[in-house]
Amino acid sequence: MPICTHCSHPTPYLYTVYNTANNLRLEQCTQCHEFADPYVEHDTLTLVLDLILLKRNVYRHLLFNRGAGVRKVGTTDSQHSVRGSERKLPVSEHQMDLERTKARWIHIFKLGTVLTTVDAFIRWTHLGVSQPFDPSKINITSWNAEAIASFSRILLGCLIETLAFHAGVTLSCFLLLKSLDWARGKRKASHTSDVRSDMPTNPSGVRQEFKYSHVPLTLFYSSLTKLFLLFLLSIWRPDGSDSKLRPLPPQYNATNLFSNPVIIAALEILDEEHLDREWIVRNVLGGMAAGFGLRVVLDCHPAFTTMVVLAGWAVKTTVANLVGEWVMSGGNERTVGEMWLAYSIP
Repeated sequence: MPICTHCSHPTPYLYTVYNTANNLRLEQCTQCHEFADPYVEHDTLTLVLDLILLKRNVYRHLLFNRGAGVRKVGTTDSQHSVRGSERKLPVSEHQMDLERTKARWIHIFKLGTVLTTVDAFIRWTHLGVSQPFDPSKINITSWNAEAIASFSRILLGCLIETLAFHAGVTLSCFLLLKSLDWARGKRKASHTSDVRSDMPTNPSGVRQEFKYSHVPLTLFYSSLTKLFLLFLLSIWRPDGSDSKLRPLPPQYNATNLFSNPVIIAALEILDEEHLDREWIVRNVLGGMAAGFGLRVVLDCHPAFTTMVVLAGWAVKTTVANLVGEWVMSGGNERTVGEMWLAYSIP
């Protein structure tokens, strides 16, 4: 059953279609009295932009309401009336759930293929920069063969790491949800004879409609923010040379303004020559986006989703150490393997 994107309350219908697909009316949530899902009227570009901006409602729309919650009225056949569709809904509910799950896995495969290829291209561009390049000694035929082989190794390495990360996160989500359900059951049993027996112990609409196939789909959606920024940094690389920058006057130098070595060391990290934008986007922003997406789909405290992401990182880092040696085998420097491990965290 679809849910309200504002309060996550289950709702049977999101919108009603009259005669034609362009003539529709949004349904109101019975609990918060807002439109249950305004995103049914939005185009794909708006959904992608809101995903990059990490908006909670678009996650709920794409995960739980995509392609569901439509009610058709006004057709010539009376069997397709509102009352007739309500009578047939319980009969075909199981079949509709199976079809929706199958469509979700197909969407996961398509989206994962595209995003893994983009991630492999981004890493390939960064790892290729570390290799020495001599235009006078290059052979186009051999260079093309080496580039294809290098990209193939990186693509396979990204695929293995992605599977390991998703497996670790999904297993952690399974253990977390089982623990939370056990704690909820114990709390509900302890308040059976209590005066405060009306405490909210029932799961929310998100938890009622949750499937474990939502976890990899959420991780792929959350990686759009990271991959979008990394792709821009791969095309327009920041100029690392300091020849065009004028030095600051002595009175504005950090070493003259502060005497504490801890503050000076912290400010030196933010220097242009020490700041690694790609690492910050991949680690800090990528981790925050993954935690935010899991916070929406698991509907639990952010501390729990942080532990889930850290568990997935631990599994992926272990696999990255093994895969990095194989990816490094095609390179001439150990720096390639170190960069692979540095950029392996999602």
